[in-house]
Amino acid sequence: MNILPIHPEVEVYLKAHKLVKKFEKQSNFFEQDIKYPSLEVELLEPKHLKIYSFRVDKKYRAIFVFIRRDTVEVIDVNNHYR
Repeated sequence: MNILPIHPEVEVYLKAHKLVKKFEKQSNFFEQDIKYPSLEVELLEPKHLKIYSFRVDKKYRAIFVFIRRDTVEVIDVNNHYR
């Protein structure tokens, strides 16, 4: 699985919340195996929009969409509990 380069605003968010290393670690797992257990990939509601997320850590999730069958774009990283 390939992840497109992240948007500069997402990069700023990761740096501001000290998530850069965690995001890189989880992104590497994602690229190797989208079903890796710690990622907890899920299809978000409403399901017809086909927006997914994977876990960055216990509090934050990366929101992504499929661009092609083997390529995704991370469109946001946010606090899962807000």
